[in-house]
Amino acid sequence: MKYLVTGGAGFIGSAAVRHLVKAGHHVLNIDKLTYAGDPRTIAEIANAPGYTFLRADIADAEAMGRAFMDFAPDVVLHLAAESHVDRSIDGPGAFIDTNIRGTFVLLDAALQYWKSLPPETRENFRFLTVSTDEVYGSLGASGSFSETTPYQPNSPYAASKASADHLTRAWCETFDLPTIITNCSNNYGPFQNAEKFLPTIIRNALIDQPIPIYGRGENVRDWLYVDDHVSALITIAERGKVGEKYNVGGNAEVSNLDLANTICAILDEMRPRADGKPYAEQLRFTKDRPGHDFRYAIDATKIKADLGWEPSLTFSQGMRKMVKWYLDNQSWWREGAENIKRLGLGDEKQ
Repeated sequence: MKYLVTGGAGFIGSAAVRHLVKAGHHVLNIDKLTYAGDPRTIAEIANAPGYTFLRADIADAEAMGRAFMDFAPDVVLHLAAESHVDRSIDGPGAFIDTNIRGTFVLLDAALQYWKSLPPETRENFRFLTVSTDEVYGSLGASGSFSETTPYQPNSPYAASKASADHLTRAWCETFDLPTIITNCSNNYGPFQNAEKFLPTIIRNALIDQPIPIYGRGENVRDWLYVDDHVSALITIAERGKVGEKYNVGGNAEVSNLDLANTICAILDEMRPRADGKPYAEQLRFTKDRPGHDFRYAIDATKIKADLGWEPSLTFSQGMRKMVKWYLDNQSWWREGAENIKRLGLGDEKQ
């Protein structure tokens, strides 16, 4: 199979690229290499047979048109996106450009390519837009998001991803492009950008800095190990139904404060502080994110019932695996660790 992966030097995209290349697929990785894209994430497969990297912007219509026609993919995994909620608060313009405009350009290039295919090849083509549970808005203390939950995005990031989902659906309904939308819960695992919550907990713990917890740490998320997410995406690409949506969750719902305490306890075991004190003593409550959604929870019944997929790792297994990776790969996050600053306070001019 030939996979075109956008954002393949980012966190989730690189996990998908590494898996696909190791499985013997031909892969074209398109990445702009912004702050969120890092060549180190794909270094181990950079010279592998069947792997090609293209540094390009998905909003560049000419480049995307050529990429589709030259590579001739069977499947598109569209993962390229501005994805940090805090950054979307400080500078939403980039999210409009990449997540909305970029998705439109990519869909249009895919449509022109798909129309050029012979009928038997056209029948098997798939375009997956990989989205987020944040498009659904915020939950109270109970309930969960299903594929039929109405969209109610609250952050500029979520709104831009909701727009990308709507465009994807429209290209399927109007132009018959065989698209599928996936909405996942919070991912974690190797190579996650250092600005994100879990790497921040580990980094600040190990460099003896305060570990920031927004508000009172009561906000709840469902956590999904990144390799489990990749296995879901490949399952959907192979057997998912055109025009459908699939929620992908980790069955691991936990508050931010409990999550931070869990990671600190694992660090206490794997890499105790020199003074013998628990890492949890470094936890500090800080100013909350503007418009911070209280709770996300994924109902992943449909993907399990229809496609037989469910996560392979429990919350405990995944967290331990992640912490060990960050301990074993400190070069990934140590450079400039002390200079990473809090974003998303909403103080910058738009």
